[in-house]
Amino acid sequence: MSTKYAEYKQLNLTQISDEILQKWQKEGTFEECLKLREGAKPFIFFEGPPSANGQPGIHHVMARAIKDIFCRYKTQKGYFVARKAGWDTHGLPVELGVEKQLGITKEDIGKKISVDEYNAACRNEVMKYKDMWDKLTVQMGYWVDLNDPYITFKNEYIETLWYLLGILHEKGYLYKGYTIQPFSPAAGTGLSSHELNMPGCYRDVKDTTAVAQFRAKNQEEIKSKYLSGQNHSEDVYFIAWTTTPWTLPSNTALAVGPGIAYVFVKTFNPYSNIPVIVVLAKALLGSFFPEKNAELSFEDYKPGDKAIPFKILAECKGKDLKGTEYEPLTDFVSPMGNAFKVIEGDYVSTADGTGIVHIAPTFGADDDRVAKQAGIVPMFVVDKDGKNQPMVDKTGKFFKIEDLDQDFVNKYVNESYKEFAGRYVKNAFDSSLTEKDPTLDVDICVYLKQANKVFKIEKHTHNYPHCWRTDKPILYYPLDSWFIRTTAIKVRMIELNKTINWKPEATGSGRFGNWLENLVDWNLSRSRYWGTPLPIWRTEDGKHEICISSVEMLSNEIEKSIAAGYMKENPYKDYKNYDSFDLHRPYIDSVILVAPNGEKMTRESDLIDVWFDSGAMPYAQVHYPFDCNDKELANNFPADFIAEGVDQTRGWFFTLHAIATLCFDTISFKNVVSNGLVLDKNGNKMSKRLGNAVNPFDILSQYGPDATRWYMITNTQPWENLKFDPSGIDEVRRKFFGTLYNTYSFFALYANIDNFSYAEKDIENNQRPEIDRWILSELNSLIEYCDKTYADYEPTKAGRAIANFVDEYLSNWYVRLCRRRFWKGEYTQDKISAYQTLYTCLETLSKLIAPIAPFFAERLFTDLNNVSKRHNTFSVHATDFPQSNPTLIDKELEERMQMAQKICSLVLSLRKRNNLKVRQPLSKIMIPAKDEHQQQQIEAVKDLILSEVNIKNIDFLTKENNVLVKSIKANFKTLGPKFGPKMKAIAAAITSFSQDDIAKIESEGKYALNIDNTEIEIALSDVEIITQDIPGWVVTNDADLTVALDTTITEALRQEGISRELVNRIQNIRKEQNFDVTDNILVEIEKCEELCQAVEAFREYICSETLTKELTFVEQIASPLQTIDVIEGKDLAINIKKA
Repeated sequence: MSTKYAEYKQLNLTQISDEILQKWQKEGTFEECLKLREGAKPFIFFEGPPSANGQPGIHHVMARAIKDIFCRYKTQKGYFVARKAGWDTHGLPVELGVEKQLGITKEDIGKKISVDEYNAACRNEVMKYKDMWDKLTVQMGYWVDLNDPYITFKNEYIETLWYLLGILHEKGYLYKGYTIQPFSPAAGTGLSSHELNMPGCYRDVKDTTAVAQFRAKNQEEIKSKYLSGQNHSEDVYFIAWTTTPWTLPSNTALAVGPGIAYVFVKTFNPYSNIPVIVVLAKALLGSFFPEKNAELSFEDYKPGDKAIPFKILAECKGKDLKGTEYEPLTDFVSPMGNAFKVIEGDYVSTADGTGIVHIAPTFGADDDRVAKQAGIVPMFVVDKDGKNQPMVDKTGKFFKIEDLDQDFVNKYVNESYKEFAGRYVKNAFDSSLTEKDPTLDVDICVYLKQANKVFKIEKHTHNYPHCWRTDKPILYYPLDSWFIRTTAIKVRMIELNKTINWKPEATGSGRFGNWLENLVDWNLSRSRYWGTPLPIWRTEDGKHEICISSVEMLSNEIEKSIAAGYMKENPYKDYKNYDSFDLHRPYIDSVILVAPNGEKMTRESDLIDVWFDSGAMPYAQVHYPFDCNDKELANNFPADFIAEGVDQTRGWFFTLHAIATLCFDTISFKNVVSNGLVLDKNGNKMSKRLGNAVNPFDILSQYGPDATRWYMITNTQPWENLKFDPSGIDEVRRKFFGTLYNTYSFFALYANIDNFSYAEKDIENNQRPEIDRWILSELNSLIEYCDKTYADYEPTKAGRAIANFVDEYLSNWYVRLCRRRFWKGEYTQDKISAYQTLYTCLETLSKLIAPIAPFFAERLFTDLNNVSKRHNTFSVHATDFPQSNPTLIDKELEERMQMAQKICSLVLSLRKRNNLKVRQPLSKIMIPAKDEHQQQQIEAVKDLILSEVNIKNIDFLTKENNVLVKSIKANFKTLGPKFGPKMKAIAAAITSFSQDDIAKIESEGKYALNIDNTEIEIALSDVEIITQDIPGWVVTNDADLTVALDTTITEALRQEGISRELVNRIQNIRKEQNFDVTDNILVEIEKCEELCQAVEAFREYICSETLTKELTFVEQIASPLQTIDVIEGKDLAINIKKA
């Protein structure tokens, strides 16, 4: 412990954080803080697991700062806050990284590399950047237990996942279905709906689109039915629009809206110029045929004419077209069953397209549904394994001929298919192609154009889904998948969501709430290799299945299988030794179980959605229920608080909520902060490709973690997007931390001189000067406000309030006004009160800022406590959060002081506007008090105001002696939206206000007008009041406060001003010469009559202020220290030395 407060040459936040970090690590401060609160009421926090195979970014500093703030705050509030780190180690991020590293694709696994070797590579890859993540975590001051994290690939973790899946299976929430699902060819797996709806997954893309012409099969029959009595030789076509022309070869039906009106239109095909009759929705006629073209002559039409004539021949309803047959658009592959008919579709609309929907059942969920209802088959091909497949394989290309069953090829595949076989449906799926290369869509459109089977081809911008991990387009694909029946608990999930405190509330009720309202079943299956295996074994016919919910259960079932002769040994026999086995593929794939009827059961080959891994972390991190029973789980669940980025709304937040509701009928978290994106300073998304990404380590090293955290938290609310600008951090460092540092330095300097160590008993509040009582009142109001805002998960409000207190109240007002109390006079009760008051402010601030700026708070607290020894503790983070003392809060006093500050600000603005230096005294100001209370408030702080603005007196103007003239005009910005057309009449009424009317609206804040026999009330904000200057005075006002400044400078005032300027120059020279604040000095100045007169008039004041023993004037100074400019137009030589 020291007897002197530490003093520093300059503020270096990076050095402070480095030194404090060393102290924390050496003393185990985080661990000691946890020990201190052991046995206290727990505050439960869940850490969302990052994937350590990617590098951390600047947005992770933001996210982790938010988590750290509330964990530190709750610790200060006396809670025990366990903080377990975690690592998300399965899934696409890891697998894609390994494939890139090894130069392979998913199709190479099991061929060029074994599953065992691949998964071993994934296990190594998953912690690739762990050291970097740990470094960021430690460097930014995020306290979380990195020594005992939960890791999702651990056998214990997987066992809990199996246990939860067992619950779902038992409840009937797990089922298998063959449905159309989003599929990522680039990732080689299906995706869940919440993955597909993450921010940025839907993007505007410009694709080639086509309006295809489908020729009606029985031309005479359709003409006699709809065009009876008309003699038309043209063929009838149904036209349908698609944004994915590559799906047209898979067409097996056309859907119409049963109640939609359709028209038969005679016209010419714009490409072939062949006369045709096309069928489309009447409501969309104008999209293809301009009304004026109906008047054009068919006989005069020439090929190439841009204006094409048309004529409506007939009209019918969609239901009338049902069952109409048409010819296949292409003959690439023939369907194996009923196809090529017009069917009804309940989702068909006339919002765009033609009102007729091209149905490819293998590539759309709605298409598949309506086709099945109508008995229409999908367009399947048969692969070499004899399985029905869509025409496009899982890599995103048309099946190659050699990959198909030869018998199927012989019967159903035509020669025309060979031209397109093996082509990728999107260039993004083929690494050898770029966006500039021809696409399959274009080539198919050209093929159809040559065959007179397309009516329109154009580029179209539309919203298309992309894979959240590969950034490549997805396809809708028929998949055998396992689902969680989340729709069964949709209502309950919505009910429980309403009990959660979302910050911001709009995310919970809007983004998340809307998502729940439109919930679909959760696609759990992933056709990958590195992840949690689906623990379901089935017989080949699917009649018997078992869901394994523990390793012990697996071991027991294997023993049965051994007895039945299906397995020779039990690799999971030592099931209590989790290091003795591996639950991953390929080991788990070799397990064969036996059904009750004796049939063999094999595992369903899928893995589970990696988001289930992270959503189950509340239970898996404690290995529930194997190493943690229900009672122990209740001490760790649900979370009191979680926080992650807004992109987790349909990721981690959703899976946490879904699993808790499904398995335990409860919430998983009570409070959640959903933080926004961190963008560059121009509002653009950061990326390495754009060159605007920010290295978090560079920022932390340059500015320090405290300034970085403070900037990110106070610049904007956490849930709003932050436009990250390093210059903002520098401003925080200078304005907030610089001001607080300077305030401490001022205190330390004079406290060390007077040996103040807070040894004296606290001076009673009623015995302290008003300025001390005021700052302590504001301090306790600040404590109350910060406690409330931290508790309400509003750190921005707390940080801004603290910064305002430090700058506006403590530094710019209290310390400045009390300077003389610290360095002048004896060690009296008044001086002790000043020291105790400033110390209390600094110590309290160290605790208030501790959640946001943990390093600087620690340094400030330690420097104070090392001398005072007021706290028997090892860290500011082990102290209790300050408690507001309501007996010290005096709102009347705060109001008076705010009034003083406001008046001073107005006077100083008048001085600046009129080039009147503050050191130049002026005689008086005039203030028209609006009422007696306001005058009393100003009177109470009169001396303070006069001293602060260097004015001799305040004159109060009453209604009788008010010499100020005010003018008033309407504020159209506020009146317009309120009163609209009446605004002009109101403005005219305002202009006619008398001085009494103006005084009334100023004092009451409102005024009633009669406009067109209607009473209308206007507010003070609806008008602009200007006070006119009068000779010898300058005037300004702010709301209901007006100040007039007398600008006349008498000779006596001028001399006093000169003396103050001289004091300023001498004090500056003392600092430049590094004199101690207690050193007495001798001063010599070059003789000047004007200065001599001023000095003689104020000699005692000058010498007292500057600790000058002798002040003499000489005719000439041979070797002056420097020159001073206290007399305008004259530079006078001066010498100063120690006495």
